[in-house]
Amino acid sequence: MDKQTQTEIEAAVFRRLLDHFQQHTEAQNIDLMILADFCRNCLAKWYAAAAQERGESVDYEQARRIVYGMPYPEWREKYQKEATPEQLAAYELKQKQKT
Repeated sequence: MDKQTQTEIEAAVFRRLLDHFQQHTEAQNIDLMILADFCRNCLAKWYAAAAQERGESVDYEQARRIVYGMPYPEWREKYQKEATPEQLAAYELKQKQKT
C-alpha cells in the first residue's frame, strides 16, 4: 500500500471514530479513561498537537469542537454525568498502576 492510500485510510478511520464517539454520548470520558486510558479530550489534545507540528493553528478548544462535534460546554451540559465514586476509584487505581 502506498503512503497516500494509507494516510487516506487512517483519516477515514479517524473520522469514523469521531462519528462513533459523537453518536455514543453514553460513553462517558471517565469510562473511556478507565478502559482505554484515553478519552475525547485526549483526542483533542493529540489533534491540536498534530496540527501545531504541521504549522497549523488549531488550539485545544477548536480541537475539542472537532472531536465532540459541538462546543465542549454544550456537550458537557447535554451529556456529561457526574462521575460516581466507583468510577473515580477505578480511575485512581488505573493511574496508580501506571507508576
